[in-house]
Amino acid sequence: MIRVAVVDDQALIRGALAALLGLEPDIEVVATASSGDEIVSVLADETVDVVLMDVEMPGGDGIATCAQIRARFPSTRVLIVTTFGRAGYVRRAFAAGASGFVVKDAPAEELARHVRDVHAGLRVIDPQLASDSLAVGINPLTPREREVLCAVELGGTISDIAARLHVSAGTVRNHVSAAMGKTQARTRADAARVARDNGWL
Repeated sequence: MIRVAVVDDQALIRGALAALLGLEPDIEVVATASSGDEIVSVLADETVDVVLMDVEMPGGDGIATCAQIRARFPSTRVLIVTTFGRAGYVRRAFAAGASGFVVKDAPAEELARHVRDVHAGLRVIDPQLASDSLAVGINPLTPREREVLCAVELGGTISDIAARLHVSAGTVRNHVSAAMGKTQARTRADAARVARDNGWL
């Protein structure tokens, strides 16, 4: 039996995925969780072969949690299952150690096949996402530029952002300017939006 855990902050989705996979003769859903923090705690007590996990969740997003799982529980594989099929997320997920990345609207039998493939050591990815990921390219933003754009999303002036990040206003302006150039945006808010849409944040 393939021992599976399902992680999603939406109870309805979590329950539906668990129920669908539970119908498969060779798959047993042994745990569910609503956040990244929760699944890491669960894995300390429960042997799980494959974790199905969303990307955007409270308590640690799916990509950061994937990296934690792979570091602490190397025999457990992670399959990202999300509605957020952004190209940048695909690259970040695989860099974090994910074994697969698929969207939630895949047919049930296809999802079960993906679980089996990941358990067998294969990598799986939605073909359209693979194509989009190649078209978008790698994330051009530095870690500091990403941090500044995340702060931009929270709103406020350059001085507000500088205070929030404990850096000078000039430093924030430099990073914003560089990010705007890389995203070909006309405003800092637009740069943050482009970066978010591409899965770079």
